[in-house]
Amino acid sequence: MDISRVSQDGTASVHGAIEAQLPALRRFAQRLTRSASDREDLIQETVMRALRSAHQFRPETALRSWLFTIMRNTFNTEYRRRSRETVGLDDGFAERAGIAAPQEWAVRRSELRMALRRLPACSRRTLLLVAMGVSYIDAARLCDCEIGTVKSRVNRARKMLADEIGRPGAL
Repeated sequence: MDISRVSQDGTASVHGAIEAQLPALRRFAQRLTRSASDREDLIQETVMRALRSAHQFRPETALRSWLFTIMRNTFNTEYRRRSRETVGLDDGFAERAGIAAPQEWAVRRSELRMALRRLPACSRRTLLLVAMGVSYIDAARLCDCEIGTVKSRVNRARKMLADEIGRPGAL
C-alpha cells in the first residue's frame, strides 16, 4: 500500500500502512536494542501506540518518520524507566531476602524488658526519654530536674542494665 494514499478519514488504511512498515521498524529496533525479546517488545509497543494514535496521523506527514519517532520515544522512555530500577534484583527479592530474627534476639529483648522493669522509675523514665531522642534539656524539663541529674540518671541506668544483662559496656 502506498503511504501517500492514506485517506484522512480511514484509519484502516493507516493500519495497513503501519503493517507495511514492520520490516523497517524491525531494522530500526535492531539498532536500538541488543536482545531479540527487547526488540520484539519495542516493536509491539510502537505498533500499539501508533494504532492508538492512528486518528492523529496526518497524511501529509511521512508515516515511516512518524513511526520511527514513536519508536525512539518509546525506547527512551523505557530506558529511563529501567535506569531507575534496581539492577539484578527481581520483584519481591528484598522481602524474600529478609530473615526472621533468631530466637536469641527474642530472648535478649525479653531480658532487656525485665531489666528495664527492675530499674528505679525515675531512672527508667529518664533513660527511655533520652533513648527515644529527647534532648537532655527537654528530658530535664519533663522530669522536673536539673540537666546534670538527667545525665547521671541515664549513666547509672545504662550501667545497671549492662550489669544485669551480663554484657558490661554493651549499652
